[in-house]
Amino acid sequence: MSNDSSLAVAPSARTVSDYFDCLQVVMVNTTLPANIGSAARAMHTMGLSRLTVVDPKLPIDETSVSHAAGGNDLLSSALIAPTLESAISDCQLVFAASSRSRHLPRPVVTPTQAAKIMFDFIDTQSALGANDSSRDIAISSKPNIAILFGREDRGLTNEELAYADYHIQIDANPAYPVLNVASAVQVIASFIFAYAQTHTQTADNLDTDLSAPVQPTLDVHLRQQWDEPAITQQQLQQLTQRTTDLMVNRGLANSEHLKSLPSRLSRLGSRLQLDQKEYQLLSALIAKLSKD
Repeated sequence: MSNDSSLAVAPSARTVSDYFDCLQVVMVNTTLPANIGSAARAMHTMGLSRLTVVDPKLPIDETSVSHAAGGNDLLSSALIAPTLESAISDCQLVFAASSRSRHLPRPVVTPTQAAKIMFDFIDTQSALGANDSSRDIAISSKPNIAILFGREDRGLTNEELAYADYHIQIDANPAYPVLNVASAVQVIASFIFAYAQTHTQTADNLDTDLSAPVQPTLDVHLRQQWDEPAITQQQLQQLTQRTTDLMVNRGLANSEHLKSLPSRLSRLGSRLQLDQKEYQLLSALIAKLSKD
């Protein structure tokens, strides 16, 4: 990876709003419209403005508005997506709020660690976009990061959690570490807001203690150098599917007994944190092997 210092952009060159514009809260399959409103209020209080609701059981209504208070504008501009895949297809980094470890878990981080990862990612990715306008790949210079929140009664499914690069866990009573979805949005957003104040004030005060009280299920790997933009979630899923198909065609996997193979391949891609050139190389390799 290149160590070109031209890619480094001082955090002070961007405002808190610039960072927040890269973040979207994604609520999955909500039951109560009131909770959407409460989440919108929590977001507005902490400066976040991008809300996506995936396949809500009931649409945004008057109870949403009554619970949103000053966050009504978020409800008006909220995106309604039919599936989680469509909601995060253009995201380059995905976090999921989860109160417990699941099958094939991703690295677990605290809200503060998550905020640091987000802001460092925005710094490097934004710098790439600003330094190369001749790129032959149509990639927005503004990174897109999603934070997933699940259903009121059962959170996110294993399949939905598998889309995330990192799982965020909030310190809570171990006997009942479950928060209302709007409360979870409020807590995580507040940590992001607090970290933003420090991050944008000075580049010399970014050191966050990564010895988190939550023991990661997997080691947390932070990619330190990028010379190309990161791939999107849609590209990661495409690469996972192509690799799975190749393994089936080559007799390395049984199409009727894949079990956790796609999830393992997806997790591997998340841990590698692939960039666009690496994606092209692997895609070309898979295409060649598929023809031979």
